[in-house]
Amino acid sequence: MDERTVTPKLVETEKKLDQNLRPKDWDGFFGQEVVKQNIQILIEAAQKREEALDHILLYGPPGLGKTTLANIIAHKMSVSLKITSGPAVERAGDLAAILTNLRADDILFIDEIHRLGRVVEEILYPAMEDYALDIVIGKGPSARNIRLKLPRFTVLGATTRLDMLASPLRDRFGAIFRLEFYTPEELQKIVVRSAKILDIPIEATGALEIAHRSRGTARIANRWLKRARDYAQVRADGVITEAVSKDALSLLNIDKLGLDDLDRQVLLSIIEKFNGGPVGLNTISASVNEEINTIMDVVEPYLLQLGFINRTPRGRVVTTRGYNHLGLTAPDASFQPTLFEAEA
Repeated sequence: MDERTVTPKLVETEKKLDQNLRPKDWDGFFGQEVVKQNIQILIEAAQKREEALDHILLYGPPGLGKTTLANIIAHKMSVSLKITSGPAVERAGDLAAILTNLRADDILFIDEIHRLGRVVEEILYPAMEDYALDIVIGKGPSARNIRLKLPRFTVLGATTRLDMLASPLRDRFGAIFRLEFYTPEELQKIVVRSAKILDIPIEATGALEIAHRSRGTARIANRWLKRARDYAQVRADGVITEAVSKDALSLLNIDKLGLDDLDRQVLLSIIEKFNGGPVGLNTISASVNEEINTIMDVVEPYLLQLGFINRTPRGRVVTTRGYNHLGLTAPDASFQPTLFEAEA
């Protein structure tokens, strides 16, 4: 489990807060404009034809609003939303039970869909393509295959690892959208909205400061809002100003761009142990004693977004911007490290 304060994953203690802050309509959902407009067109077209939505796949780093979008889509379509996840559907029978309980036009939201087992996927293929459930009764020579008809429904899949999704499954989605990191201005709107819901006094500059340190992720922005509220109540007059936001998050070792100790440790490890790179993820993971999935899913996407590292065929390389952020001088561009080779 990722216990970093900057984890974009939903932690158990935040579930109730997350539900309260989750927008129920487009008006409260800021950012992701291209995805929003495309989904709105899909919804309106499906409603005009009186059909179920095409199957939709959302992918991108965690904490960007995939579950929120699923709830809004179901609300706008006026249908039920059934929620499950790849790890929760362990056997083919589990999925069969879910599918047979769906009604016409329902939306089945499968989070972490890339973690579905291969046997479960085989059940999902005809369900998505032909709206049918194939069941094998008996064993050996006497086994019979029975096909049950399912109502037309929509699979809404969410994944942080599109590359791990089997091609046959990916090909069955009629619409595939990537969710991008939020801009500071979009996150500022999210923080102001959340502060209003939670009745937290906040200034626009305080909200923007929180936004800048939230790694482009709405869930982290809401988490920092809570921490800034605590700091404001204990060490200030209760109002979250720019200064309060800076002091509160600096106390958590979150710098002005949202990097925490592990982010800086990864950059320093590549620089100090591997001459700035190139170096592979497995080696980086071992050098900082952190799980490779955490490096791949949480640390690397944001460092790439900031332009602090580059991916090359031989591994990861720290850029001049990465050196500068740490107050270090980048080596000469013509220098090519040969001491360490990156793994495939």
